[in-house]
Amino acid sequence: MFIGAQVSLYPMTSDFIGVILSGLEALAPYRDRLRIETDDISTLMVGAPGPLFDAIRDLFARTARGPAHVTLHATLSRGCPGEPDDPICRCETLTRAQDLPLTERQALALAAVRAAPVLGVEIDVQFSLYVMGEDRHMDKIYGCIDFVKTSGCFLKSKNFCTRLRGDAGAAFETVRQAFLRFGPAEGHVTIDLTASANSPSPR
Repeated sequence: MFIGAQVSLYPMTSDFIGVILSGLEALAPYRDRLRIETDDISTLMVGAPGPLFDAIRDLFARTARGPAHVTLHATLSRGCPGEPDDPICRCETLTRAQDLPLTERQALALAAVRAAPVLGVEIDVQFSLYVMGEDRHMDKIYGCIDFVKTSGCFLKSKNFCTRLRGDAGAAFETVRQAFLRFGPAEGHVTIDLTASANSPSPR
């Protein structure tokens, strides 16, 4: 299976270069477990969902600790039929999860969110889950929505997406569990995600 993300960071400050470079430093602990390639538009990260989501979380949390309004956009994908299998993407949780009833998947996802580290950075997230190539795909999506509503991060439903608010640790764990547990193990599942911190709008 191939699992990865294209991630772009947008700091709303004249010192955007410094903010981006500082954020990229947060990826250093993950470079031995992920394939990471940065260009002038985005950073590609390929690997298992554990280090993958931790790396995206830490990248954003690092930049969100500053005063500037910053946003992050990520497109995440697993099981794309157009990509070659990569052993670095191996994920036992993904395989085991699909053998469980939906209610057990929801319970395990909720337990993972409750065990997430507290990073002390409050963020807003909106994301959309796409389960492709499977009959009754909306059953998985509705099951995911039910989980998200109990996650402690749920803010509201919007057209085409779900809005989260909370600590970066719990918010990114909520999205990781959506990616892992709600969709076929060998199927194509994607998430479109936008995160925001320090926005002046609520103030």
